[in-house]
Amino acid sequence: MTIEASVDARPPAAPVNALLTAPILPTLLKLALPNSIAMFATALVAVAETSYIGRLGVEPLAGIALVFPFVMLTQMMSAGAMGGGVSSAVSRALGAGNRERAATLALHAAIIGTLAGLFFTVMMLVFGRAFYALLGGSGAVLEQAMHYSQVLFSGAVSIWLVNTLASVVRGTGDMRAPSAVLIAVAIIQVVVGGTFGLGLFGVPSFGMRGVAAGQLIAFTLGAIFLIWYLASGRSRLKLNLRNFAFQRDMFLDILKVGAISCLSPLQTVLTILIFTKILAGFGTVTLAGYGMGSRLEFLLVPISFAFGVASVPMVGMAMGADLVSRARKVAWTAGAAAGLSLGLLGVIVAIKPSLWVSLFTSDPGVTQAAYSYFAWAGPAFGFFGMGTCLYFSSQGAAKMLGPVLSGTLRLLLVAVGGWWLASSGAEAWTLFALVGGAMVVFGLTTALSVRLTRWGK
Repeated sequence: MTIEASVDARPPAAPVNALLTAPILPTLLKLALPNSIAMFATALVAVAETSYIGRLGVEPLAGIALVFPFVMLTQMMSAGAMGGGVSSAVSRALGAGNRERAATLALHAAIIGTLAGLFFTVMMLVFGRAFYALLGGSGAVLEQAMHYSQVLFSGAVSIWLVNTLASVVRGTGDMRAPSAVLIAVAIIQVVVGGTFGLGLFGVPSFGMRGVAAGQLIAFTLGAIFLIWYLASGRSRLKLNLRNFAFQRDMFLDILKVGAISCLSPLQTVLTILIFTKILAGFGTVTLAGYGMGSRLEFLLVPISFAFGVASVPMVGMAMGADLVSRARKVAWTAGAAAGLSLGLLGVIVAIKPSLWVSLFTSDPGVTQAAYSYFAWAGPAFGFFGMGTCLYFSSQGAAKMLGPVLSGTLRLLLVAVGGWWLASSGAEAWTLFALVGGAMVVFGLTTALSVRLTRWGK
């Protein structure tokens, strides 16, 4: 009787986190779907924005091309790089059963996001004109770029806060709420940017400033909502503002993953800029053909991003719970899923490139260049998808050196190899083959680094 009473008096066992026990592939697919939809919405915003900037004229269209790499860098750093560090730290704390630490990490992440946003604001407002001039901007084109840039980057804090706080929520295993916020932000951006930019519904046309204002307003509203969502206790993690205190180890826990990860977006943007500069020497037709291919890549990245971001909390929680074997299985499963998905699409466009190219052009020269690009680079999309996904999984395990070095190798191959081919008078198809080869090397070396790197203590 006494024994039974003592057993009954024990506190109930804490519920086991489903991400630590659920079947891996079905759980990954469930988590990846909302992310995929949100990322596609974000990608389509860029297409829509380019469409109505085109209505403003050739000079605004050329101007946005100068600003776009820096906008992409801001998004990639805040969402994929530092955001991955945030999700990793939060999920590892939750996996270890320490909710208080996870909540404190979330507040430190918000501070990092705010400071990073302020850095981008100061950098782009002070040095933006010099950056765009360095890329070849001048005259009216440079002025249009500045009109867009000054408005957008004045609110860089909002962009960083949306992506940082969304990463906090993802770190808890909740993918639906941040995805819904990003979809809402995308819709608001298209509607407000189009209205203010083109002067719809009786509103005066503000041109490029109006287009940028759409993104600024949308992300500001998104940031306000996510702050409320986390502070109100409606999320799986409630921010504890009353007992907050700066803790050095909290910053280090996030930055040891996020800071190193920020090198990857820099490498990606540099790779695009260098290769575009090299291809410009082959003429407008070849450059336009490459543009058709890179545009499809931009729309396919959300697939690997979705699987990768979904793997971060699963890997992070498993690592926090010292389930290293499960963490590795999650990483390989996610990498395989992303690789197969992008690989299939890459093979399809390599065999039948007209399915994509005919949507944009009927020019024989551009079409031929695009066909050549897909023939060489399309089959390598799967390796790129696998490598990108394993990059995110490595964030969950807080082991980023190998994937970052793989990105460095890809950058060197494209830069050095592209320069050598161009200077030796090689044909354009050799550069497209170089791009495909660099993707294969990136995917295989990232996989090798994950295989050889010891996870766990």
